[in-house]
Amino acid sequence: MVASNGTVSAREPQSAREFNDQAEGPSIDPADVARFSAQAAEWWDAKGPFAPLHRFNPARLAFVRDRAAAHFGRDVKKREAFAGLTLLDIGCGGGLIAEPMRRMGFDVTAADASSENIGTARAHADQQGLDIRYRAATVEQLEAEGAGPFDVVLTMEVIEHVADPEAFVRTCSRLVKPGGLMVVATLNRTLKALALGKFAAEYILRWVPAGTHDWRQFLKPDEIRAMLADEPLTVTGPYGLEFNPLTDRWSEGNADINYMMVATRDR
Repeated sequence: MVASNGTVSAREPQSAREFNDQAEGPSIDPADVARFSAQAAEWWDAKGPFAPLHRFNPARLAFVRDRAAAHFGRDVKKREAFAGLTLLDIGCGGGLIAEPMRRMGFDVTAADASSENIGTARAHADQQGLDIRYRAATVEQLEAEGAGPFDVVLTMEVIEHVADPEAFVRTCSRLVKPGGLMVVATLNRTLKALALGKFAAEYILRWVPAGTHDWRQFLKPDEIRAMLADEPLTVTGPYGLEFNPLTDRWSEGNADINYMMVATRDR
């Protein structure tokens, strides 16, 4: 995980409505929501079922940090380098991305369709003294409520779990400010991803529980680019992330399995 650049103020009280959110929307896949909800209490256990995600997290955090710094002209060596910028983390799970982004200075809103995940994320942020606005809501609900727009929108390893990927990612993109960034992270629909990202990860290495992924829902980079073709965006990528078993670390590399796409909304 990214280390804290310093303490931040205690979180502000949240409205009663926020504590009683119910996530609804056509992008929800109820089976996937239920699967992750059942594991909600274990998000922050670095040796539990999300251990592989804890190892993966530094690489994707560094990717987002470096792209955002280059785009917005920020110096990552400075404390709270991204102060004054807003960020939305869609499908935030237990807050593994949201918390370090807040420590980097972003004003963070984080949403997930699972109220159990949000409960875990909110409790952990409270313990850390981090003021993150957590919502049990879908991206469609956020758009309908007039949320944002945000300087940065993240949807990390979420699109392969939704019922309508195109509607989902286009809705996400509409929450990006003019001149802002969206980062989409997912798995490539390749035979290598089927062998390693699905069967090896789930049934041999036991990195994630069996049934976590459906290879047929993995997306090729050109498919994401086509989904966003009618939006006023400039899309770049894929930017691959690959695992080195010798160092037990992830870094930028081949996009055959895990990759990210970056979309910039026109000004």
